[in-house]
Amino acid sequence: MRIWSLHPDQLDVRGLVACWRETLLAQKVLRGLTQGYRNHPQLVRFRATDDPVTAVATYLHGVADEADARGYGFDRGRVVAPRDDALRMPVTDGQVAHEWQHLLAKLEVRDPARHRALLARTPRVHPVFDVRRGPVEPWEVVR
Repeated sequence: MRIWSLHPDQLDVRGLVACWRETLLAQKVLRGLTQGYRNHPQLVRFRATDDPVTAVATYLHGVADEADARGYGFDRGRVVAPRDDALRMPVTDGQVAHEWQHLLAKLEVRDPARHRALLARTPRVHPVFDVRRGPVEPWEVVR
């Protein structure tokens, strides 16, 4: 499961669709509706909020916004809570840098044109996140 801290506009089509699907699964887990993935490390940051379901729904709305901008038909009816525009979750700059390198490595293989375009850009984060100084998040699996 990869729920990117990066802004969805930086993802390729496969990454955007996978992020949507995997975050819908996370929403299901946080609602207690599945036995699988209950201990997935990326859920830590949603569980750290006052309302994990609203937090994951707010994240999903951000992904759906990017899908809308690209003309894709993501079904917002699958998001179970409204967006909380005041919600912000912390993410470290070390985590953002780690994910940026991870994304660039994926794109170098599956979407070289997007890879080249992103090399000239600075990573941006999903609107729900506030970047703070720090290392890779402790929940991240680093290989």
